[in-house]
Amino acid sequence: MLVTRLPALFTVTDEGLRLSMNQVIESDGVPCMLMRGGTSKGAFFVRDDLPTETRSRDRFLLRVMGSPDLRQIDGIGGADPLTSKVAIVSASSRPGIDIDYLFLQVSVDRAQVSDAQNCGNILSGVVQFALERKLLEPSAEIAGHQQTFNVYMENSDQIANVTVMIEKGRPIYQGEARIDGVPGTAAPVLQNFPQAAGSNCGSLLPTGDQLNTLAGVEVTMIDNGMPVVLLRAQDMGISGQETRVQLDVDDGLKNRLEKIRLLAGPLMNLGDVSEQTVPKMTMVSAPVNGGAINTRTFIPHRCHASIGVLGAVSVATAALLPQSVAHSLAHIPTADSSGNRSISVEHPIGETSVLVNLNEGDGKVQVGQAAILRTARKLFDGRVFV
Repeated sequence: MLVTRLPALFTVTDEGLRLSMNQVIESDGVPCMLMRGGTSKGAFFVRDDLPTETRSRDRFLLRVMGSPDLRQIDGIGGADPLTSKVAIVSASSRPGIDIDYLFLQVSVDRAQVSDAQNCGNILSGVVQFALERKLLEPSAEIAGHQQTFNVYMENSDQIANVTVMIEKGRPIYQGEARIDGVPGTAAPVLQNFPQAAGSNCGSLLPTGDQLNTLAGVEVTMIDNGMPVVLLRAQDMGISGQETRVQLDVDDGLKNRLEKIRLLAGPLMNLGDVSEQTVPKMTMVSAPVNGGAINTRTFIPHRCHASIGVLGAVSVATAALLPQSVAHSLAHIPTADSSGNRSISVEHPIGETSVLVNLNEGDGKVQVGQAAILRTARKLFDGRVFV
């Protein structure tokens, strides 16, 4: 009889992170829900189901997603930054807050798990997940009613107001709301970010100026929920209408963007960003499909298939600033009676509309509102194994 001896340990990363083979064999798995949130997809976990120590948690998540590997073939990641995301959710003990939400970006090709940014797309699924896991108590049972919950976003120490549809205590996923980048329709999810300005960098305009020059290129550095460096597409030698595939193979462009990004990091109070996923780099051009501004975004080393929720909020806000690189290119709509403007941010697969209210006075810019429509859907629920 042939007997094959299994190795006691096997390596999961280049850094030598290891798991015991016996631990894997004996594991009963961990509860996990896969959800589409906006134009992203991620694994959703209850905090108490994961290791409490950060290194152990990150090691576990790398195994779950199958990183580092370009195909993520040995995990549930989708071989793309937009589908290699994690939400960790818990009931909140904070006054006035319903749930706490930590977003983690799991790198595809590196053994890296980052908490350096929020994700507004994944945010659009956290309330539904919390309802599914009984972490939230919905209000009185009214068929098809809306309810708003306060979500504490741990990454940036800020609050988001998220409104979802509920029926009989369960989230409603079916509906008529449509967002570009997602086929079909679903129930609407409204997100409002009353505390977004300066959430990562300390202020809306971390340098104090709407316009700066880095490596000979004019840029606008802004943080209205997501640190973003805006550049004119033409200043980077492109039209701004290129496809994601075309931009992803343009090594010259990517090298120039990275040089500027590394210079921007310290100026945006982010320090050395060589190992961080922020700031995002967004090249802007005049709209081509009836929107307000056209974009191509790197996140930070691959071109985004669309644009992140909070990235869109930062870009829409920048478009309203008269000295920004985006303003002269943008087609700004008239404000409504409340001073709100619906800024349509075009991206490679459509557009994302942001409702923005901006006030300027005493030399300072204040954001009154930054809201956005998303949708979400539960894809499967079960246990994930490492």
